[in-house]
Amino acid sequence: MPNELESEQEIKIDLKNPALAGVLAWLIPGLGHFYQGRTAKGIVFFVCILSTFAYGVYLGGSSEWGWGRVVYASWRPNHRRLPFLCQIGVGLPAMPALLEAQRAANGKEPLFGGFMAPPKPIGDPNAGRRLAALAKQPTLDDLHSTLCRYFDLGTTYTMVAGLLNVLAIYDACCGPVFTESRREEEEENETPDDSGKSA
Repeated sequence: MPNELESEQEIKIDLKNPALAGVLAWLIPGLGHFYQGRTAKGIVFFVCILSTFAYGVYLGGSSEWGWGRVVYASWRPNHRRLPFLCQIGVGLPAMPALLEAQRAANGKEPLFGGFMAPPKPIGDPNAGRRLAALAKQPTLDDLHSTLCRYFDLGTTYTMVAGLLNVLAIYDACCGPVFTESRREEEEENETPDDSGKSA
């Protein structure tokens, strides 16, 4: 009987407002779980996901071109940055890339020293005329030649962090997954004990 009560308590989790919890979990990893009172999970998601993202940003930076060069948004026809679709899963930490992409599209100088700014398009004759600061930005070839394999490693770490946060968002919206087989196993384990007691 105590096992049944414990399993029922485990299954019933107050998700409060699941939609709000999901949005909070996307903005900052673990924040949706803090909102629900699931503090331990919130801390685990916050630390693991953000440290993975930060390490990827660290790997994809250099003193020559600045940090955060592996996280950027670009929708130019000759260079679509598809990894950003995974990176944005981490929420607010990836948002500067959208701001920088918008500024670059309008020919404005990057903020934050080029942090998460898209690389300068190769063969763009107008980059120097629009703004001298854009001409100082590295091209994608510059980043690859400077960072070598660390560009790909940093990209991978930041993508993994974003995808992990998608799982955390699902957990915040829908709660933990309990299967019927677990309940059936518990019932089967209890049945021999009951028959043994009656004999």
